[in-house]
Amino acid sequence: MLLITCACAVGHQVDAPPEVVRARRGSSQLPMPNLTPEQLAALAANDSPTVANAIERFLVRRRVDGYADLDLRCAFPHYPSTLGYAVTCTADSTTEGRPDGAGLIGLWAALEAAPKPAVLVIKDVGPHPRKGCHMGEIMATTARALGAVGCVSDAGLRDVKEVAALGDFQYFCPGFVVSHGQPVILDVNVSVEIHGLPIAPGDLLHGDVNGLLVVPAAIAGDVAAACDEVRREERALLDLITAPGFSVEALRQWKLTH
Repeated sequence: MLLITCACAVGHQVDAPPEVVRARRGSSQLPMPNLTPEQLAALAANDSPTVANAIERFLVRRRVDGYADLDLRCAFPHYPSTLGYAVTCTADSTTEGRPDGAGLIGLWAALEAAPKPAVLVIKDVGPHPRKGCHMGEIMATTARALGAVGCVSDAGLRDVKEVAALGDFQYFCPGFVVSHGQPVILDVNVSVEIHGLPIAPGDLLHGDVNGLLVVPAAIAGDVAAACDEVRREERALLDLITAPGFSVEALRQWKLTH
């Protein structure tokens, strides 16, 4: 799922020297993962709206923050929730002849070194983002082999059928674009914003057919348990609403005690 730099496109990319790659990655340091595999599995078992509701209980951010807008779409809605630590970069595929930055090798090195599971986040900085395209079959397969479970971009992705056939690699993007244009990877491990959602390197992302959000690191280990509480309360309310004789007064009384 990245600017589908097909095999021929990858061959044309020029990788910067290691010292240049390091400089272009920015000063952000990826945090060490603060969740155990068991905690990650418990959190991933929840749908994203339930996670969003659970996060509200901790009062660690405004209710209108922390999630992407409706233009960011989930390409494979039948997949389970996607959960992973963000590996970020900026990219451009609509400037003819633009010099490469960190390059694909720089991006792959950052992904290899990142906490797992990982999610690639690709911010389009080109002049025509609606024609930008930042991943396809070759890049998605490479990313998956290096521990990524999905890709998030505010431009296009492609090779939708081939990536769907992988079975466990999710796309989040506003749409699909047929050509990779002139792809370059610029800065790696820098803070970006994707459809209204600020994402820093190492942020824990949770997404599904409903959208994408950031799970705050300070409470990440407690969110799965809070999701259980959300579901119990919602089940009780739904039982009330669907019971014979439901009325507004019954709802009013329920709200007085919850």
